[in-house]
Amino acid sequence: MSRIGRKPINIPAGVEAKFENGVITVKGPKGTLTQKIHPNMAVEINGAVIEVKRPDDEKLNRSLHGLSRTIIHNMIVGVTEGYKKELEVNGVGYRVQKQGKKLVMNIGYSHQVIVEDTEDITIEVPNPNSIIIHGIDKQKVGQFAAEVREKRPPEPYKGKGIKYAGEYIRRKEGKAGKA
Repeated sequence: MSRIGRKPINIPAGVEAKFENGVITVKGPKGTLTQKIHPNMAVEINGAVIEVKRPDDEKLNRSLHGLSRTIIHNMIVGVTEGYKKELEVNGVGYRVQKQGKKLVMNIGYSHQVIVEDTEDITIEVPNPNSIIIHGIDKQKVGQFAAEVREKRPPEPYKGKGIKYAGEYIRRKEGKAGKA
């Protein structure tokens, strides 16, 4: 039995959850999220508790059980607290700044790299070497952060580039000189 799938999800005060026609809708103080749940999974909302049940122990249903429960839990956390990803910019002359709804990055190219906020993702630049990405959908926040990091991933020799806060970059030794 799935340990994660079995755990009930508590609905905090100020959050509404509805499950109709295979689609769960969670509405909270930060916004509204909807997600289609696999038809094999049964979602029951009893008062302030959501339970996800599976029909049998078939391999597909076992794998979907914990996944469905985690997706619903992430939606509830998103509409109450929200999610954020922090990125660090390392390198001589590398810096970022916010201009209106645009993130302007000088990251070693001959041109500036510009990324715009979307309607559900906000970008914050507390200092020229860090980026904070906020949103209510965990998957969209992670994807957006990955796309920003992809503009200049960290290189292994000097560690220059955009990396997640707390990410460890394995460093390589430079070319060995002649003795």
